[in-house]
Amino acid sequence: MKIILAAPRGFCAGVNMAIDSLDLALETFGPPLYVYHEIVHNRYVVETFRGRGVRFVDRIEDVPAGAVVLFSAHGVAPGIREAARARQLTAIDATCPLVTKVHLEAIRFAREGYTIVLIGHAGHDEVLGTMGEAPDAMVLVERPADIDRLEVPDASKVAYLTQTTLSVDDANRMINRLREKFPSAAGPPGDDICYATQNRQEAIHLLAPDADVVLILGSQNSSNSRRLMEIGVEHSRPSHLIDGVNDIDPAWFRDTDTVLISAGASAPESVVEECVEYLRNRFGATVEARTVRQEQVRFQLPRELRSTAKTGADRRSNRSERQSDDRFEPAP
Repeated sequence: MKIILAAPRGFCAGVNMAIDSLDLALETFGPPLYVYHEIVHNRYVVETFRGRGVRFVDRIEDVPAGAVVLFSAHGVAPGIREAARARQLTAIDATCPLVTKVHLEAIRFAREGYTIVLIGHAGHDEVLGTMGEAPDAMVLVERPADIDRLEVPDASKVAYLTQTTLSVDDANRMINRLREKFPSAAGPPGDDICYATQNRQEAIHLLAPDADVVLILGSQNSSNSRRLMEIGVEHSRPSHLIDGVNDIDPAWFRDTDTVLISAGASAPESVVEECVEYLRNRFGATVEARTVRQEQVRFQLPRELRSTAKTGADRRSNRSERQSDDRFEPAP
């Protein structure tokens, strides 16, 4: 067996920032500490923090008055911020800056009188937060048929935004369909889909043709992780989305397979390492690391934590660097 280990993979800058923020908040305030929604969509990360005294809630009313609450990387609606202030909560905003960018675009388009078409998945935490910025001006579409049925007050005042973790190909298909119906539709000044999502998808597109099986580390509720698995399927490769090594079924593999391994932007490198070691031990797999893009993006800690941190540089140990492929030299 041969493993192709895709890079970039795993934690993105937004996830690094959010997890660093929760680490520092725990050190500063101690448990119990509350997080509105999951800090990131990854079961391993959530359970690890839960074991350290973090309590994840889906209703801001479940946070005791005066407690500390951290807003997750997916962002929140203005109504949640107002409710937190009313409950006199100490709020720490760990929203990914790329999500904040979409929120600001929604506010701008709404002020300018546009009907905003948000391309995304209903019920996703990020979508709920973005729609909360301009609920009276925004409509959610998930598939081309939604666009075909769309009616707006003024066809010349239509703008679109996208969820940051979508499939690039799917988003482009939706945008093209929208512009067929509304040729003057305005878009954001820059692409809404995050750099990490695009890079990980590009790697699967380029590397899947060389593989027999695609293995993606990530949780089922992680939108960007599911997209990676779906790209493997689009390349007609058996593709599996798993949380960790315990989810692996050895029947998925033959001794001579080439297995492409990657991880969604919220999946820790430790679960990748465990899966690589499992395939080494079970199938005698060797490892070839292939880097498609280099990533050097860093995001600052939330302003509520910057004065608490030792120094910005000390706190910002980008976890994605822990995927150093020096540890995955081919076995002798």
